[in-house]
Order: sequence, then structure tokens, then C-alpha cells
Amino acid sequence: MAPGSAPDTPWRLYLVGGAVRDRLMGRTPGDRDWVAVGARAEDLARLGYVPVGRDFPVFLHPQSREEVALARTERKTARGYHGFEFHADPGVTLEEDLQRRDLTINAIAQAEDGTVIDPCGGQADLQQRVLRHVSPAFAEDPVRILRLARFAARWSDFSVAQETLALCSQMVHAGEVDALVAERVWQELSRGLMEPRPSRMFEVLRTCGALQRLLPEVDRLWGVPQPPAHHPEIDTGVHLMMVLDATAAAQAPLSVRFAALCHDLGKGTTPKQEWPRHIGHEARSVRLLEQVAERLRVPQDCRELAELVAREHGHIHGSLGFSAAATVRLLDRLDAWRRPERLPLVLQACECDARGRAGLQDRDYPQAARLLAAHARAQALDTAAVARQAAADGARGPEIGQRIHEARIAALS
Repeated sequence: MAPGSAPDTPWRLYLVGGAVRDRLMGRTPGDRDWVAVGARAEDLARLGYVPVGRDFPVFLHPQSREEVALARTERKTARGYHGFEFHADPGVTLEEDLQRRDLTINAIAQAEDGTVIDPCGGQADLQQRVLRHVSPAFAEDPVRILRLARFAARWSDFSVAQETLALCSQMVHAGEVDALVAERVWQELSRGLMEPRPSRMFEVLRTCGALQRLLPEVDRLWGVPQPPAHHPEIDTGVHLMMVLDATAAAQAPLSVRFAALCHDLGKGTTPKQEWPRHIGHEARSVRLLEQVAERLRVPQDCRELAELVAREHGHIHGSLGFSAAATVRLLDRLDAWRRPERLPLVLQACECDARGRAGLQDRDYPQAARLLAAHARAQALDTAAVARQAAADGARGPEIGQRIHEARIAALS
């Protein structure tokens, strides 16, 4: 149910943004946002709307709890995401409000009677499948580069207008991207990783130069060769994009997708004279992903899973030939006894790594089933009974742990 304007008020409500866009695309709209044109803050407050905006007047409808913002314009006052001054009063028109939005497809409004208002040509761009900026004001907000890249990852059949990419490049050159705060970068990157084709987000960011400023650890992977026997696609950057799209195809959670993003970062620091081999890249990947996670304030669950995958993915790939003792040692390093819920996630990331290779996208990955089965057998062991017997035999401390370790090996032998 729409909030609806009060019939006796001079102001009107319009549905705006993604809800209108999705409806025109034949998709089920998500959250609905509204703009009040001709209204003052006190007008909405008098009708029971609850103010929630800190930077500009935004209210919650008293019944539907949908967001309603006053029509506003904005003026750039400083670099970065927060460098804006907003102006909201009854004189701001709907067209002026729409002109300040990022992309034409997001600058479409719908009146309460269903009439579509489209002063920026958003419907035409929807039909032509083009992501295009509304006006030069796009350049005032660097977050819009990330949003553009995220939308490209959401709709793989949309192209990005050349003039929009050129404007993004100018923004990067002007240093606007350097002013982004870590929390907002992670928010947009994490959402982009969860889109159906995350590789396109990185494609757009790399094309305009933003990737080199935001994630140089990832950007430097392009042009780095790998052994063709294992990587027919050869280029590490190309491989990484294939792995990310494999995580999307598997509908993997964010922690797995972030682990996939970081699993090969160390290959970007391999000396050229050692190419295409990358001995020791796993430890370098761990160090680099720790820097990324700290810089972007990545959640702890994503950090921890990424570290396990970066450090152990090579061992997991080769685990089919492991002895019982080697298998238990691998499960020890994965902390699989204390945190068993993470093991399937680690294996999912490794499976996507194995499938993110030219011509091998549908390959089987028996390593996952083997390690899960081995873990289940070892987990079925009554370790408390083993510990009691070890104590009865006079074992203490680490000796009891060693006895449990040996019992797990015996269970898999």
C-alpha cells in the first residue's frame, strides 16, 4: 500500500528510484522510496511521519514505515562522499530532485495515479540496456563509481555508456576515489560480490582506474602468467574473475566470495624471473589479504575464512593423494574440529577456484567429498574416552592431545 498524499495538502508524493525502475523492467520491486514535493518538514511531522534523516530530511510513514524524503537539491562543498550541502524546501521541483540522482534508470518517478515522470531518458536507456549518468553532477560523488560497477554486476546484459566511463576516469584522476571512507567502500564491494556476475564490477572499476586506487592488490594480478598445465586461461586476473563468477553460480555466501577474491593475491608479488611459477604465494596472499581486510574493515568471518583458503587451497587441491596422517594434519590446520561449520565453506571456495579455469568450469571436485567424509569419520571418534584412557595411562597435557591426534589418524587409516 502506498503512503499516499493527504487529499487536503498542497504537496504530493511520488515513488522514485529503484522501485520504479524494477517495475518497468518487469521485476518485483524491493524497498520503495518516496519523495514529497512541495512539502515542509513540519507538514510531514504534523501528519505523524517520523524523522530519521541526519544529513537531510527523511521520514518514515506512520503506517507503512516506508521512507519519504523531501524533494531536495545538493551542492558540492568538499571532496568525498560527505562533502555536500543539501537544500530542501517546497520550491524544489520533482524534476530538480531527479536531476541530482546518479543514473538515468534511477531517475524515474511515478505519480500516485500511475503516471511515469521521466525527464532524464531513463526508459530509453532501460530499453537499450545502457547504464548512463544523469548529469555532470555524477562526478561530485565518488560512491557513484562503485554503484555503477555494482549495477553492471547485477545486469550483465547492460553496457556502460562510454561517456560515463570517461567521467569515472576523470573522477579517479582528480583524486575523488581517494576520499572514500572504508565502510562505504566495503558496503558497495560486498554488495557487488553478491551480484549474479561479480566479475563485471571489477571490470568497470579496472577500466576507469578505480580498482588500482581501491584494491591495488587485486589490480596487479592482470598480466601475471600462471602455468598453462593447471591454468589454460594463463592470466591470473582472468582466472580470478572466473573464480568469482563461479562463486556466484554456486550461490556462495559473502565469506566464500571474499575468500575467492583474496586467494591468489600473492601471485601479484611474485618476482618476474620466477614466472609462471608462484612458489610461496600462499603466505604472501595471507599477508596481503590481512592488509585489505584491515584497510576496508572487513567483517571477522570473512577475514578468517579468506585466511584459511589463501593458506591451504593448494594443499586441499592436492589432498586426494594424502595419507591418513596428512589428512588429519590438514584438518588440524583448518581448525575443523573446533569450527566444523567452516569446513564446507572452505571447500566451496576451493571448488570454485578449481572451476574458475578455461574449459574446466564443469569439472568434478572429489576433494571436497573426500575431506568431508574423512572429517565425519574422525568426528565420530569419542575423544573424551580417548582422553580418559590416556590420562589413566599417565599421559598429561600435550600427550593427551597427541593421543587424540593418533586416534583420528587410526580412524582414517
